[in-house]
Amino acid sequence: MTDHDDEDHYPPKPRWIGWAIAIFMVAAALGVANIGWRIMMVSPAEKAAEALVQQHPELVAGKKLVETSDCMRCHGWDRGYVGPAFVAIAERYRGQPDAEAYLARKIREGSVGAWGKVIMPRQSQVDEAQSLQIARWLLAAEPVAK
Repeated sequence: MTDHDDEDHYPPKPRWIGWAIAIFMVAAALGVANIGWRIMMVSPAEKAAEALVQQHPELVAGKKLVETSDCMRCHGWDRGYVGPAFVAIAERYRGQPDAEAYLARKIREGSVGAWGKVIMPRQSQVDEAQSLQIARWLLAAEPVAK
């Protein structure tokens, strides 16, 4: 052996590190697969929204407008995120004679204080006809059957 041979200067590498890395990688892969599976599953809320338009085909346009706009960032079907849930909005306004026009105006112009301190920003990209379609779809929302 020569003085430059480095193999004698380093202790042997423990095998458990390799096993720990392998187990960690398998656990990470399973976690990613689980998240992917959950993302691909259709939620009860999505099923309820689809069932609604199956029963009322005239509401398809409103549903598509909601799905392609920013509505879903703040509102869920039966769960409120930043703003109230669609079902809660429907339950509050469904019985009012001017509910459709009222909600359509709130969509276009925005609102403050109707649901606490939450601010509903105006949706200036939505015209009057579109906001009425969204309001019709919204007022037909029903809670998810459990």
